[in-house]
Amino acid sequence: MRAPFESDAAPDLQDVLDALEDEGCRAIIEALDEPLTAKEISEKSGVPMSTTYRKLDLLTDAALLEERAVLQQDGHHTTEYEVAFEEVVIQLDEDRTLDVGIQRPPASKDERLETLWAEVSKET
Repeated sequence: MRAPFESDAAPDLQDVLDALEDEGCRAIIEALDEPLTAKEISEKSGVPMSTTYRKLDLLTDAALLEERAVLQQDGHHTTEYEVAFEEVVIQLDEDRTLDVGIQRPPASKDERLETLWAEVSKET
């Protein structure tokens, strides 16, 4: 499982550009108004299921989507994806090289607690 929120480091510029240039990736981002499974994303975005997982990999590698396991009532788990940014900015830094900045949505109380618990667990 990938967790783009674990680090404040910006993702690779080329990964972000590749994902945003891809029509299927953009369709997936537009379809994700709530957390969805890959199957739901495929149906809602019109991206074929055979292509959806590759597009999801591109988007998570670029830290534009968050992927998380969700426990179901029957004891199994499924993976859901959600948009992990509010704004993407491509800018020229002081060395005149392109840089990417991603503004993340504010963390919910549950996410802050989960992050705090993960940090405490690492310390013990």
